[in-house]
Amino acid sequence: MAVASKPPALRRRKAGKKGDVPRSIGTSSIMWLLAVVYGLPLVWFLLSSFKPAGDLFSYPLTVFPKHWTVSGYTQAWTKFDVAQYFVNTLIVAVSATLLTIVASAAAGYALAKYNSWWLKIFAGCILLTTMLPGETILAPLFVVIRNIGLYNSLAGVVVPAVITATGTFMFRQFFVTVPNDLLEAARIDGSSELSTFIRIMLPLARPIILTLAIFSFQWRWNDFLWPLIILNDPKQFTLQIGVASIVGAQNVNWSVLLGASVLSMLPLIAIYLVFQKYVMSADINAGLKD
Repeated sequence: MAVASKPPALRRRKAGKKGDVPRSIGTSSIMWLLAVVYGLPLVWFLLSSFKPAGDLFSYPLTVFPKHWTVSGYTQAWTKFDVAQYFVNTLIVAVSATLLTIVASAAAGYALAKYNSWWLKIFAGCILLTTMLPGETILAPLFVVIRNIGLYNSLAGVVVPAVITATGTFMFRQFFVTVPNDLLEAARIDGSSELSTFIRIMLPLARPIILTLAIFSFQWRWNDFLWPLIILNDPKQFTLQIGVASIVGAQNVNWSVLLGASVLSMLPLIAIYLVFQKYVMSADINAGLKD
């Protein structure tokens, strides 16, 4: 009696499963290796912020503090005005994020639903900004901000950040997918263009709004070069400039510097923990440019 052989599809499926095991082990090993490489410096950095300044460079080096202290945090928050820098950065990040969402949504809606020659020129100008390094436009941008009287002010930091190519084309690509029949129905019902945009288009674009808000807040919170150029008054410094100013010409208070650095990371960590599913699911993250 002939023994029935297993179907070819079943044999291939089992062979595939056997091949997946070493591939999965290799992938997991690489991920764990990367986690260790990137995670250990971060853990050391965080734990070192709780060490007294004298223990940071003691030999032999220790990962865990021998004497736990939060003096670096308290001195950074009070003596080195990190609290003021924190407030300034929060004002810049929140206001720039809100204005960016409004401006990008309006520009994206116009580019998606209106056909005009000057809108095409506007879109081309925005697109050209993505082809240039940001440093190349700092000098003319500085001249413009100074001439309109916004030099050495938080408004001078916010205004250039309002229009971004990323935000504009995110909204434009989304609004293109919205059927024009929906807009025509709203107009027939007597809805104005502004009412249609606010009551219909913006609610539909909530995922885009939230995604852009996360990235825009991150960009503005971490921005260093432009605030460094435009701000001259220490009372107007943002957090990144303020943390850098802790480094003195002759010596560095490493305990305070580490404490201030950890404090500057906390809002971004909190945002990531709360909205991580939106960050992880945003495929556009790989190609975003501020």
